[in-house]
Amino acid sequence: MMTSLFSIFEPSSSIFDIPFNWISSIFGLIFIPYLFWILPSRWSLLWMKIMSALHNEFKNVLSSNQKSSSIVFVSLFSFIVFNNSLGLLPYIFTSTSHLVLTLSLSLPFWITLMIFGWVNYTQHMFAHLVPQGTPPVLMPFMVLIETTSNVIRPLTLAVRLAANMMAGHLLITLMSGVGPSLSTFAVLLLALSQILLLLLETAVAVIQSYVFAILSTLFVSEIN
Repeated sequence: MMTSLFSIFEPSSSIFDIPFNWISSIFGLIFIPYLFWILPSRWSLLWMKIMSALHNEFKNVLSSNQKSSSIVFVSLFSFIVFNNSLGLLPYIFTSTSHLVLTLSLSLPFWITLMIFGWVNYTQHMFAHLVPQGTPPVLMPFMVLIETTSNVIRPLTLAVRLAANMMAGHLLITLMSGVGPSLSTFAVLLLALSQILLLLLETAVAVIQSYVFAILSTLFVSEIN
């Protein structure tokens, strides 16, 4: 019996005291490489077209000397969308609904970016703290505001992804919990609404992966 509504997000399944649910995050490393060893299918060709389109879009956001790093953000999108989609399957642990994973993606990326920017582009980083045209009286406040917004960037990236993935799962769980007490007609309406909500969650899984990747590219483009 579920003691708490949020217990569906707890990595409780374990083997020899090892949290087994987290293995779902690396399933892609097991299955995806097989696409490169067999004849290309329609799904693999479609995936390659999507990756090519994202690669071109990320290159347009990045500056001329950063375009080669777009493959990093394509890989980041692939990893997140795979875990988001995998969490939509029944009895599969949704790793991206936990701040442990999302912060592990955003925080090292932000720290590396800040170290690189302050070491190589120190003057530009200082200039970025004060927007052009700011009155001298407001400059101290603008520095404080820009510094705060810069510091919370990894947290906003992580919370945005985790909260969006958790919200849909909670709503599906709440709606399915009232099923046994409903009439036959109401259960049919509930099933239809659950299907529509699952389609919405599928779209959210893709959109949030794209938002995480494109915001990361925007952070990189501000460095240089």
